Amino acid sequence: MKAKFPPPIAEAPAGLAALEARLRQDLAWLGLPAKPWVPVKDGPGEAPLDVAIVGGGMAGLALLATLTHLGVRARIYDRSPAGFEGPWATTARMETLRSPKELTGPALGLPALTFRAWFEAQFGLAAWDALDKIPRLQWAEYLRWYRSVLGLDVRNEQQVRAVLPRADGVVQLDLLDGTADGRAYTVRARHVVLATGRDGLGGAWVPGWAAALPRDRWAHSSDLWDAESLRGRRVAVVGGGASAMDAAASALEAGAGRVDLLIRRADLPRVNKGKGAGSPGMVHGFWQLPDEWKWRMRHYINVQQVPPPHGSTLRVSRHAAAHFQLGTSVLGAVRRADGALRLDTSRGPLAVDFVVFSTGFRTDWALRPEFAAFAPQVRVWQDRFAPPEGTADTELAESPDLGPLFEFQPKTPGACPGLERVHCFNYAASLSHGAAAGDIPQITDGAQRLARGLAAQLLSEDAELHFAAMQRYAEPELDGDEWTPSSLPPYIEAADPEVAQ
Repeated sequence: MKAKFPPPIAEAPAGLAALEARLRQDLAWLGLPAKPWVPVKDGPGEAPLDVAIVGGGMAGLALLATLTHLGVRARIYDRSPAGFEGPWATTARMETLRSPKELTGPALGLPALTFRAWFEAQFGLAAWDALDKIPRLQWAEYLRWYRSVLGLDVRNEQQVRAVLPRADGVVQLDLLDGTADGRAYTVRARHVVLATGRDGLGGAWVPGWAAALPRDRWAHSSDLWDAESLRGRRVAVVGGGASAMDAAASALEAGAGRVDLLIRRADLPRVNKGKGAGSPGMVHGFWQLPDEWKWRMRHYINVQQVPPPHGSTLRVSRHAAAHFQLGTSVLGAVRRADGALRLDTSRGPLAVDFVVFSTGFRTDWALRPEFAAFAPQVRVWQDRFAPPEGTADTELAESPDLGPLFEFQPKTPGACPGLERVHCFNYAASLSHGAAAGDIPQITDGAQRLARGLAAQLLSEDAELHFAAMQRYAEPELDGDEWTPSSLPPYIEAADPEVAQ
């Protein structure tokens, strides 16, 4: 008879303290972080940073962590309170991330720094196996831990007023300190990276007819708006992408009386074409493709569009008050005498109380006055590239034409000294560099490529100083008493073989 054994007892999660100890050991074994090695140059005021990063979301954190590990002095300046950088705990409304949970994100090749390690340390393997997608707010908590466990230098509530390239080898940042009653101050850095996210070089886009609506009667999906205020009201959501589904679901869950999704396309896209190009080759090689192929690939994705996630769409359609109005364009809008809004659509008028625009973002330098000093000088793709017939694309045409290190390039050489020291590590880099500047699947590779390139450039700029440091270096390997000088033994000529016979 076969012996019966009790079922195995699930091991208790190890806890974050154990994971953090493991991470510290991994970093120690790898010799990270490296000691600072970039020369600190004397001059008036505080010495410039090696790299200043504007934006403390996922991309900024991954880049700062990599630079710190490379021994480069870097710091983040972010306008948000600590823990609320990026959209995750503020304007994002999805229940979960759309990325597969297994992606390692900003972990920089360190297993103990992954979301999975963080999750399992607290909840165990069985909970991981049962998890479908990563909850949005849990991802925000993970990023907070990431910043803390790596001891990253992030300055919060710092508003960047101006980014000023200069001819003397530094970029000047003019800032306001929100933690000190708005005190104005200046920081200098040898390189500045704009890790400013999805709206990195502009902001939310809404159609022109929005101007006919009272400003308190509409919002963009990326705005902070109170879904509870829509209880019992008629809401129109303009758009059919992921953010539209999240906005519609938020309104419905808050008790909106009716939600109409106004979608221009006759059908929702079914396939995420971007996933069909997910490979290490695309991660590491897209930025080196010929311009024609870059344009062709990004334009194809724009035309095909990305479908909303399966779960996000079901989150909307399970409500009886949800109405999918496909093939419906909005032509204009007015405020009615009774206070309601009338939207004139391609299928007739629609009365609503509130409109949410899920209409994406556009590069629009006018929305970012902090970049005014250099914006007119930035070369964009339409300045030098003519797309093939039938592939015109305004979003791509207005994208900055970036160099190998995500650096801005001037329309006219020499017209904006120092412009090449400002680097665009945000969504606007997509045409030049693919998804390396913001997407969870590629963020480690993008951050490491940029950080290593910046380290190489800093070395090149200071080659003379490093050579002089080598010449001054005088720490002996030997003391001189490790050996005793010897004399050669007496030399005896070999005997002549013929004489010896």
